[in-house]
Amino acid sequence: MKFNTVKEVTSWKNFILNDDIYDLSHLNAQWVEYLDQTDEEKQIAYKFIVSYGLHCFTKDSDDVSSEESQLLMYSAPKESRQFNFERYQLSKHLPSIIKSLGEKETLVCHAGYGKFATVKILDSNGREVDYYVAFAVFKEVKKLRLHVQSAYPKYEGIGKVKKVGFFVIAKNLLNNNKLPKP
Repeated sequence: MKFNTVKEVTSWKNFILNDDIYDLSHLNAQWVEYLDQTDEEKQIAYKFIVSYGLHCFTKDSDDVSSEESQLLMYSAPKESRQFNFERYQLSKHLPSIIKSLGEKETLVCHAGYGKFATVKILDSNGREVDYYVAFAVFKEVKKLRLHVQSAYPKYEGIGKVKKVGFFVIAKNLLNNNKLPKP
């Protein structure tokens, strides 16, 4: 699939460390269609181009030496950051989480810099964590776009949030209306 109009990375190169290959193809851009069935008489399909940002699998850390930092550096067109093994493992859940945004089980709520989805998943140690998926929605060359800016585990819980329906967001975006605000 070609996404010539998308202004984000659409095909991530693998990260290689000590001959170990960390495949990032699960974060390549993709089309995702959401079917809004809230009105049984009039179902609406919303088709989004979905892309993922560098922060889904990288994280700056002061806990490593400068040599380790250089070995872990992952360079993308806009910035470079240290590859993070925990975020990488959790990022494997992202495609299915993004596909579930229209489902009632996926909590979509407001965040300070975009929209937010959170789900409970198991981290690499088998602990249940709230996984925050910060994303933005917008139109790009007349197409609906969803860009996952960052995704990271939250171990102290999500606290109080203001929910917003994903289909409310999609409908407003499609109709050029303002997106819901907290």
